[in-house]
Amino acid sequence: MLKIIQITLYLLLLTACSDYAKIVKGSDYSQKFVTANSLYDQKEFDKAIVLYEQIYQHAPKSGEGELSYYRMAQSYYEIEDYYMAQYYYSSYMQRFPYSNKSEEVLFMIAMCSVKNSPEHSLDQTETELAISNVQQFVDRFPGSYLLDSCNMIIDELRFKLEQKEYEAVALYDRTENYKAAVASGELFMEHYSRSSFLEEVHYMVVKNSYYMTINSIESKKKERSAQTTERFRNFAIRYANSSYLKELEAYIATLEKK
Repeated sequence: MLKIIQITLYLLLLTACSDYAKIVKGSDYSQKFVTANSLYDQKEFDKAIVLYEQIYQHAPKSGEGELSYYRMAQSYYEIEDYYMAQYYYSSYMQRFPYSNKSEEVLFMIAMCSVKNSPEHSLDQTETELAISNVQQFVDRFPGSYLLDSCNMIIDELRFKLEQKEYEAVALYDRTENYKAAVASGELFMEHYSRSSFLEEVHYMVVKNSYYMTINSIESKKKERSAQTTERFRNFAIRYANSSYLKELEAYIATLEKK
């Protein structure tokens, strides 16, 4: 019985493949459209894309052509080919500028960028593009029901950039690249004034400023010592109960003795 079932399923599969091939090669676009929609509903997105492409090329200005183009974008998104999905969504906006799907499609363009955003340790060009695309959606549809979701997505993407910058400061600190640690740390504090990493970054700036000072040539020590002291004062005012305070006070005391 199991063998009979397996053989039956195999024959059905062969028949279905044969029928699909005939429809792809045929010229009955009504049948192509019906079959494409059926495949789409069954989540056979790769096969549906082939037929939708043919339908759109045959009648790009028709209702079937518009729906086919939209569903090609949707299909690529479903199979997680976000670059192709973004291309078709963007092209859809250009080809059908007055579509009632404009809000949804612009949001999906942004979501493709979000999906392409890599881990925070990698290059974040895609993340910056994703933030720009989500913001573009918010600016165009400020009353959208998706507004709260967009704000949450932007916050998550910005935190990814924040993590990337924080780890750069931490890496300079670990490798004793004092000048780079100070410069990148101060940029971080300027860009992320509400960051949860702010105290630690500020600490690394003061510490590396101290080491940069004591390792400087004599002509630069006085100026850098004053800068380090000023950075420490700002830290002490802002983080009066910090666990890093005693360590930094010891650095400043050493500078004063020298």
